[in-house]
Amino acid sequence: MALHTKLKPGKEAEYESVHAVIPPELDTALREAGVHSWRIWRNGLDLFHVLEVDDYAAMRAALRDHPANVPWQARMAELLAVEDDYSGDDTGIGLVWELPVKE
Repeated sequence: MALHTKLKPGKEAEYESVHAVIPPELDTALREAGVHSWRIWRNGLDLFHVLEVDDYAAMRAALRDHPANVPWQARMAELLAVEDDYSGDDTGIGLVWELPVKE
């Protein structure tokens, strides 16, 4: 799953600082919701996320009201240009092409 989000101007360093160590209870919640890995790259204000997750829609449903995720999302809302309130049917960025695996 690939995602794109944007930071508010001037929030770059704060965003990176907040992500230096995520709360242990959020780490546990993500893993219990089927997340195997989550990487974020930043280019200016643009954030690009790549997740390995069993079922993205199920993960979002599990985290929507999770007590570890609600305060994290509130904190992210302070930094992101558009807050994620988990109300939509986010399906991520559509795949256009990938290098085929050679066997």
